[in-house]
Amino acid sequence: MGVVSNTDQELARDLGFLEAYTIGLGTMIGAGIFVLPKIAAEQAGPASMVSFFVGGMVSLFAALSLSELATGMPKAGGSYYYVNRALGPFFGSIVGWGMWAGLTFASAFYMIGFGQYLLPGLGEYVGVLAGWGDLGITVAALAMAALLTAVNYYGVKETSALQNVIVLTLVGLVLAFLGLGAVTGPTITEFNPNGWPAVAATVGTVYVTFIGFEVIATSAEEIKDPSRNLPLAMIAAVVTPTLMYVGVMFVSTGTIDIPVLAGSDVPVALVAREIFQPLAGAVSWLPFVSVQPATAGSVGALAMIVGAVLATVSSANASILSAARVNFAMGRDKILVNWLNEVHDRFRTPYRAIAATGVITLLLIGIGVGVGTLAEVASFMYLVTYALVHVSVVVLRRANPDTYDPAFRIPAVLYPVVPVLGAAACVAVLVQMSVTFSPMTIGVASVAVVLPVTPTPVGAIGTVLVAFGIAWYYCYARACAPSQSLVGDALAPSSSPDTDTPDTYTVVVPVANPDTEHDLLRMAAASAHAHTDAHAEVIAVNVIEVPRQTSLSQDLAFEEERVERQQELLDAASAAAADLDVRLRTRAVASHDTGAAILDVIEDTAADHVLLGWGGTRRRDHVLGSTIDPVVGHASCDATLVRLGPAAASDASDIMVLAGEGPHAPVAARRAAEFVAADETDASLTLLNVQPPADDDADASATERGAAVIDALAERAAIKYMTYDTEVVVSTDTEAAVIDAAADFDMVYAGATRSGPVSQAVFGSIPEAVGAGVDQTVVMARGPDNTPMSVRDAITRRFGG
Repeated sequence: MGVVSNTDQELARDLGFLEAYTIGLGTMIGAGIFVLPKIAAEQAGPASMVSFFVGGMVSLFAALSLSELATGMPKAGGSYYYVNRALGPFFGSIVGWGMWAGLTFASAFYMIGFGQYLLPGLGEYVGVLAGWGDLGITVAALAMAALLTAVNYYGVKETSALQNVIVLTLVGLVLAFLGLGAVTGPTITEFNPNGWPAVAATVGTVYVTFIGFEVIATSAEEIKDPSRNLPLAMIAAVVTPTLMYVGVMFVSTGTIDIPVLAGSDVPVALVAREIFQPLAGAVSWLPFVSVQPATAGSVGALAMIVGAVLATVSSANASILSAARVNFAMGRDKILVNWLNEVHDRFRTPYRAIAATGVITLLLIGIGVGVGTLAEVASFMYLVTYALVHVSVVVLRRANPDTYDPAFRIPAVLYPVVPVLGAAACVAVLVQMSVTFSPMTIGVASVAVVLPVTPTPVGAIGTVLVAFGIAWYYCYARACAPSQSLVGDALAPSSSPDTDTPDTYTVVVPVANPDTEHDLLRMAAASAHAHTDAHAEVIAVNVIEVPRQTSLSQDLAFEEERVERQQELLDAASAAAADLDVRLRTRAVASHDTGAAILDVIEDTAADHVLLGWGGTRRRDHVLGSTIDPVVGHASCDATLVRLGPAAASDASDIMVLAGEGPHAPVAARRAAEFVAADETDASLTLLNVQPPADDDADASATERGAAVIDALAERAAIKYMTYDTEVVVSTDTEAAVIDAAADFDMVYAGATRSGPVSQAVFGSIPEAVGAGVDQTVVMARGPDNTPMSVRDAITRRFGG
């Protein structure tokens, strides 16, 4: 037998559709909805609604391509990783630096928006914040950017609960804004005052609002049923804010004159002041309540200002941290110097990457780059990225490497239409952003050259950033990063012959304690060796449990000690498997819930048997333990629980099986027979049955009844071919009799005496009492859980996972 090591770190699938959708929605309903209406209205008027809609469609194409890539290659780094793997480090360098620059420009954009809403916005309500002008906005933006950089530098984590509150608050504010705006009846006089070229150009400006949905793709390893939930979550996270952005522009441009809207630093608050005024009449219907329209308008404006402040801070914080994650992935692939990717010894953060991001953000704010330019450069770099993402899908489809097996594939009816149209749409928007279609004359000495187009500042900045990525590749990454482009394989793909996969008998063994690991693996190997008609294997799995408020990938990146201990444990399992002559695979998992992670491994591997260790103690809040209860209660395969005694399992020579008539007694008998058959010391097997004293008028004596039960059990367990002893004990106290008899044996096997989900006992009162009441090794076994799914579990599975 061979030992197959497969210990690349994996993340447990803890996120269902709703969680993934919320993550994406939180990044999309952000600063852009409060800051961009001013810029979009000035550039395209009411027709900017079309710009937002087109931006949403471009993102929808990208969401489908990213869904396939994310389920095929779920690694930290997102789009950078996919492009680097498919197209090689040349394009990986362009995209990696481009994403980092895009996130940095986006952070500066959000911080300028923060300053605009904090000072001119809140200045109307808080006197000390009024009258600071553009200088005050810049200072406020610099101060908050520095604070967020420090927060990420020192590793202060934003809790998921706080993030959810912010998201729900923003969604509620936007929905209230749209509802009241629709009631007031917006009126649009001239829909497209600046022409369709202006509408097309505005797509590039507003696209910065759509760059956040990729966070769902970067969480692909943590999403349950990714073939269904990941694309649905990404599509929903794009469609929802797209409709909201279109609605906000409709209400805004239909309520406030375009010149007034374009001249305001707080456009959404300005609109809210108008549309909230009719609420005064509705509230005044209440007894003893009188509200003036102006007061209602002020309250509405203040609510939107507070929402904008929260949104800009949250969006900027997410961008700074995302930029550091991109740097982390680039360093892993040797495209980036290790110096920049250094992790702080105390704070466990990539402090140099965070500091570099913060410094550049502060520089962009300090030199006075316009808010529109910041938004457009961020959009430019992400459009370059998504164009290459679409190309990567086609390359990977054609090259079809062994490591690429996406759980979700773009449906055949949409492939290759989606990646081709998506890439073309990105390029079209990039061209529109990069040049204006008017001649430009360049004079060199006495020679004049007339160009058919004129480059824009945004196009020039974007071109310089792309050129920097190319230069970095040739000056550094080319010599350090391994070339791994699949373009050649895509141009000349080779077909691989289909091979039939033999049946495999799989035993899953969660390991956590080095003192018990070898004995558990020995018992799992015995079960595997018994199935000579199949390719048997044992899967050793260890789970690092992470607090729910902490990102799984983030925790693993900065918790080297725990990961090293996990690896040592699994390396020891591999060594033990070699001694036991059993095929072994290892799984290293990070999860918010250990029990759920083990159940996921059982489902993913279609396991036939799960074998767990138990300390022998019962808990007040759980029957056998927070990890054991859900695994034993819901595993779809045979489940065995082992409470090891003071002697090693290898020293067990006398094995007892509690022979009963329950549905799981044969499972326990088979487990015992497997262990005896694999034991090299000629261990003995005894089937023991306890019978109450027979009545005087009974047809058979208690001993005869017990013998019949034992014989029937041997028949049901298919172990009659083995040599075994029988023993019948007559007693009125079954539990005490079993415990007394167990003292003469080294190991006791018992089948579960109850069926159904966990309640007061998992295996039943007698097996668990034996497990807790004797010093010897006790093994409790049951067959697959075939209980009907409860309504609660069905709802959870349908909507939560």
